[in-house]
Order: sequence, then structure tokens, then C-alpha cells
Amino acid sequence: MTLTITPLPEFPLIDTGDDLAELILLAVERAGISLAAGDILVLAQKIISKAEGRKVNLSDITPSQKAVDVSRQVDKDARLVELILRESNSILRSRPGTIIVEHRLGFICANAGIDHSNVSSDEPENEEWVLLLPENPDGSADKIRMRLEETSNVDLGVLIIDSHGRAWRMGTTGVAIGLSGLPGLVDLRGEQDLFGYTLRITQVGAADELAAASSLVMGQAAEGTPVIHVRGFPYNLREGDLGEILRPKELDLFR
Repeated sequence: MTLTITPLPEFPLIDTGDDLAELILLAVERAGISLAAGDILVLAQKIISKAEGRKVNLSDITPSQKAVDVSRQVDKDARLVELILRESNSILRSRPGTIIVEHRLGFICANAGIDHSNVSSDEPENEEWVLLLPENPDGSADKIRMRLEETSNVDLGVLIIDSHGRAWRMGTTGVAIGLSGLPGLVDLRGEQDLFGYTLRITQVGAADELAAASSLVMGQAAEGTPVIHVRGFPYNLREGDLGEILRPKELDLFR
């Protein structure tokens, strides 16, 4: 098996309303790639959020009393805390500088995934702009995939990823927050291992594994390669969604 992960060069900066599917097709063509059945396009969350107008200026936000109270505990801008609260189902943990929440999309992350980095370069109040996660990443992935498949006439997958920290390890890693046309989870229970043992527990977080691998070549700073072309994904493509990756609360031993 060979897995080929190729960043698409010269991808333009994105603004509200940009046609991401069209820009991806142009980038694929520039890279000399002909889309084939089973290929996957991995997209950084930021370009989805920017195209969908999820950029917010903190000067437009009036914090609630709860946001003010929390901001004093965590030493954060109360306006930013207000956005974190709006984007979250609940606060799980907090300490100065960080608020760990259950995002409204169902996963656990820091500061509701709201980001200052690589948000804006031309506005004078650069530090006042933040970027929220997409409203519906699965839906965003679906729309882009449909457009790409209509043009290429082959079955594709689209994966939207973000960088998250982890409770028990240092450092961030790429994780899936939206997907279309590929499995989030691959169930190997009932299959046999090398020595004939029947697997009883093994389920592979295939979308997160691909997200982490793609994040390595996508980069985290000024690389400017927010779209990755993947060929050789080792599992069959199928309809998938974020929900299959998320552990139900009743099976969560840490909440």
C-alpha cells in the first residue's frame, strides 16, 4: 500500500463568498493531478470558515455577565469568552488562558476552536478579528464534494480538519471535524489478525488518522497550503459523518 499526500501549491487567500470547489479544481489542475476514484481532498477548517463568513470582530461583541465572570477566572478578553460560550454546549474545565468546552458540534476542544492566527492581514484592527468554526462542517464537506464529483465524474471524499490539543499529551494534532464520502470510523471487529485471532474491539479512527497525516504537510503557520490531495487511502469510501467518531457521553469515562 502506498499513501500519497500532496499539498496543493499557490492556493489563494480566502474571503467570504469565495467558491472553494472551483478554487480546488484550479489548484488540482495547477498541480498536474487528474482526480481519480477514491481520491480524497483534505481541507483546513480556516478556509471553510472564511468562505462561509465566520470571521467576527470582537469590537462588535457585548459580553454577558457570565462571560465577564468567566473571563476574570481565566484571564481572557470577556468578548472572546462570550463567543466561546455561544459556540459551546458547556464548559468542562478551565484555567488561566484556556477554557475546555463541549463544542455545539459535539466534540471536546479548547476555546470552542476560535482562532486568532491566520485570520486577517489587511484590516487595521488585526488583533480584534477571530474565526469561528464552520456552522455545519459535514454539510460544507458535502457541498464541496458534490461539486468536485460533478466535474471529475469520479467518487471522491472530502475531509475538513482542525488542530486540537489532547488531554493526556502535549502538542496539537490534526483531527477531523467534518467529512463526506469517506468513513470516519472503520470497524474491524470480526476480522482476523496475522495469527488468526478474531478481533473483538478494534475500531480504527480512519478520518482522524488521515487528518493527522495531512496536517503534517499542511503545516500550522505560514505554509499557505490549506488543501491536500490524498491518493491510496486504505479503506473503501462510503458515506460518513462526524457523529460516528464522537464517543457518546454514556461511554465517556472522564465526564
